[in-house]
Amino acid sequence: MNPIKTVFIISFSLLAASLWARPAHETSLTVYGLKGPSGVGMIRMFENPPVIPGFEVKMEALAQADLMAARFISQDAKVGILPANIAAKIAASGRNIRIAAVTGTGMLSLLTSDPQVGRIEDLRGKTVEVAGQGATPDYVFRRLLKVRGIDPEKDLTLSYSLAYPEIAQSLIAGRVSVALLPEPFSTMALSGNPGLRRAGDIQEEWSKAGGQGNYPMTALVLDGDFAAYNPGAVKIILENLKDSIEWTAANPAAAGALVEKHDFGLKASVAAAAIPRSNYVFIPAAEARPSIEALFRVFLEFSPDSIGGAMPGDHFYYP
Repeated sequence: MNPIKTVFIISFSLLAASLWARPAHETSLTVYGLKGPSGVGMIRMFENPPVIPGFEVKMEALAQADLMAARFISQDAKVGILPANIAAKIAASGRNIRIAAVTGTGMLSLLTSDPQVGRIEDLRGKTVEVAGQGATPDYVFRRLLKVRGIDPEKDLTLSYSLAYPEIAQSLIAGRVSVALLPEPFSTMALSGNPGLRRAGDIQEEWSKAGGQGNYPMTALVLDGDFAAYNPGAVKIILENLKDSIEWTAANPAAAGALVEKHDFGLKASVAAAAIPRSNYVFIPAAEARPSIEALFRVFLEFSPDSIGGAMPGDHFYYP
């Protein structure tokens, strides 16, 4: 065979093998957020999407975390916001997804109009409305109750009959006297009923109970294959997210206006009032790992299946 032809065939074969071994380059990239308080920190990215060479970037906010989870499970999502435990459960199922950064930490309030309730120990015999059964607020609260010697199954009633907005409205109307609520719904309730107050500090109680700093509520999650082949794109996304979170915290009124403009399900005034108490952060995964694992130990105590049955390993944390 002609030597030049032989070299050409070998070179073409090596190139084809290389292209076959890696996923086709996609020119379209959707960065997913969540509507409601979980996505507020990235709101500036919705106003000014990241500019990534080689990609046409689109921002999209989904209504619920389970819709986001479905996108990652189907491998349609490459970048998005999820509660850390849901990301762990997806990873345990065999999907290659990784946490890149924690974007929101604990922002729960125990609200009450009951004069007999001033701290967690006063909840014996009471009914507490808790939204999100089986989610982070539920298990964090159960852990705090146990640390204070209260059996969540026997010593009080935990009710899960209402969604966050309905709990806020019920507190305002006086139909509920004790509830555990995240932001911005706790701010909504407090502004609507002057007889309401915060009973203790849930985040401080968590630290006293052995948590490593504040507990993570949301995280930026990456498809592992996308991250491996596009580290430059990931770097730009993380830089833009960090800038957005810092800008949001420093400019709550302007951020609130964007939240309403981009239809995140919150009025500008409500978002602006809640942002200072909402603990939007940017903590890279390696730095956040101790606090993530402290939270996961609580999930393992109460519901191991909620994180896939075991503590995630090193590969779960990007890079």
